[in-house]
Amino acid sequence: MTSPAPVIEIRDLHKSYGALEVLKGVDLLARQGEVVSLIGSSGSGKSTLLRCANLLEDSQAGEILFKGEAVKWRGEHMARHPGDPKQVLRIRTNLSMVFQQFNLWSHMTILQNVMEAPLTVLGRDRAEVEERARAYLAKVGIADKADAWPAQLSGGQQQRAAIARALCMEPEALLFDEPTSALDPELEQEVVKVIKDLAAEGRTMLLVTHDMRLAADVSDQVVFLHQGRIIEEGPPQQLFGNPQTERLRGFLSATQSA
Repeated sequence: MTSPAPVIEIRDLHKSYGALEVLKGVDLLARQGEVVSLIGSSGSGKSTLLRCANLLEDSQAGEILFKGEAVKWRGEHMARHPGDPKQVLRIRTNLSMVFQQFNLWSHMTILQNVMEAPLTVLGRDRAEVEERARAYLAKVGIADKADAWPAQLSGGQQQRAAIARALCMEPEALLFDEPTSALDPELEQEVVKVIKDLAAEGRTMLLVTHDMRLAADVSDQVVFLHQGRIIEEGPPQQLFGNPQTERLRGFLSATQSA
């Protein structure tokens, strides 16, 4: 029996902003049920890689595949962009993104925020979506905040609402872009617990994080990026316990003393 195609596969990806090359030929795999964490210093290309995977950013060369299906491109180099809008929508709805800033709509209640995309993008039945949305709010521990406005919630509660919103799309994978870095340490732990619970359920996740303990606890694979290239990758016990390169040793030493 052949094993299923990876949920996300990236091959030799290049991304530039004008003359600045941010990704310099990156390969990445996230298989069904795997948590892959991306670590590295600011400017290493982690968030850009995540946004390219979700087709929020156009890349200039390389391949992106979702469950074995390659993204269709038009144009070349700086003019390259996805060529099939329906494919883009289908892939994006299956790769739910949770951002550093919570990006909740301030004019909607928490419940409305969580329900909005399944209703408008997927055209699902309202009663079914509301039931699911309330279940996901309960899952992240804020069922009692369904009728509150975003401004009435703490940062940790807002981020948990953003995770519930991502889950309500019932995606194939969750993409987290520094989900705890805008939070103070106490609120950060609320969100870390939710991410750990999701990892324990066997959800496929790509996680960009500055939190080495979180990466060590939840990851199947950890990828260390430096200046747009993958320098090391492997299981967390290998990467954190026995780093092979001077660059990774220096990075880990800096994060421990910070």
